[in-house]
Amino acid sequence: MVRLTRAQQQERTRAAVLTAAKAEFTERGYATAKVDGIAERAELTRGAVYSNFPSKRALYLAVLIDMVERAAAAEHGTADGIRPSVAPQAGGRPHARTSTAEALGAFARIRLERLPLAGQGPSAGRAHLGSLTEVLDDEPIRAAFGQVTRLEALLLALALESSDSRACADTPPARQVRRAQLVLRLLDGPGASADPALGFGDPFDIAQACAHLGGLPLADTWNPPHLPYVPPARACRDRWEPPRELRDLLSGRMVGVTGDGVITVLGTHRLEAAEEAVRSARAGDLITVAVTTSAPAETGRLVQLRIGDFARCLERAFDPDDRPGLRVVLDERGLLASAVGVPDADDTTEYAVRVRHDTIVTRAQGPGAAHAAATHDLTTADVSHTTPDGAAP
Repeated sequence: MVRLTRAQQQERTRAAVLTAAKAEFTERGYATAKVDGIAERAELTRGAVYSNFPSKRALYLAVLIDMVERAAAAEHGTADGIRPSVAPQAGGRPHARTSTAEALGAFARIRLERLPLAGQGPSAGRAHLGSLTEVLDDEPIRAAFGQVTRLEALLLALALESSDSRACADTPPARQVRRAQLVLRLLDGPGASADPALGFGDPFDIAQACAHLGGLPLADTWNPPHLPYVPPARACRDRWEPPRELRDLLSGRMVGVTGDGVITVLGTHRLEAAEEAVRSARAGDLITVAVTTSAPAETGRLVQLRIGDFARCLERAFDPDDRPGLRVVLDERGLLASAVGVPDADDTTEYAVRVRHDTIVTRAQGPGAAHAAATHDLTTADVSHTTPDGAAP
């Protein structure tokens, strides 16, 4: 008999807990599921369950992530669910869209696959991606959820803007964040209500309504009133030593945080500030959003679940060239934040740097940090012929 290593035994125990939890949540729903019941199903002690997952909420989110990743692996024919570099065009893959309405209609149909259909029985939404209402049972995680939806709206808006830019190359694309917010409110509003039974409307009608929103005239400009009062970034010449690769939630791939661009470290209560980095960055900048939280097993899993699945919806609805041109990494161990210079990042963190020639040339902290770091006059922080901290060339 082969003796398992400690790591192998821990992985086996975790898998048993997930399998048992999925059965318990599916049968009983989140509210009435019991950790004792999960332990009994897994033939483990209650302590063994809690040694792998700190709370029932963390376990529920882990079950949903496991379900999503297994579905993605089956869809792409891979063991880990990572999307191919070039998505094939057959079998439901994205096709060129001729209008915003078509793109939104396609996105809505894909998004609605994640929600229980109207008329399904009371157990239909259990252990389901749309069933997060009961998980959002305290203010910190509700605040994080609200910020995640703002980030989702930005990602959808960037895809729409990119599509519009390719369709009308001579005209700068209009901001589409308000339109994206309306679409997501229409799609996710019933699922996020206090009582899921209050959900209304046939999903096919909702998808058609989202498509009609593509033609709705909306005045949408990027002009936050606080930006003129943001303190300027501080110029510096600090050597940039990035951490090992982190997983990009949008592509599903491990990425290195290298190259010239802007890195913004945002706590889960400040995710709406990601738009500042996008709108303020220069052409050609690599934009990296590092999401931090003091509750990685709960809030971190919520971010991973929502943004990862949202990216899969965008992948299926939009051409590869139209997908958001930024990276979003969940910095749950604080590796990237520490490398940037924020060792104690939490859910309220807002910090940004500009990297140029493997050197951090600007730093900014607090509201508007990404805007300040991205727009700093590089002539005052030119490192093209210098080296960090006076080091020898």
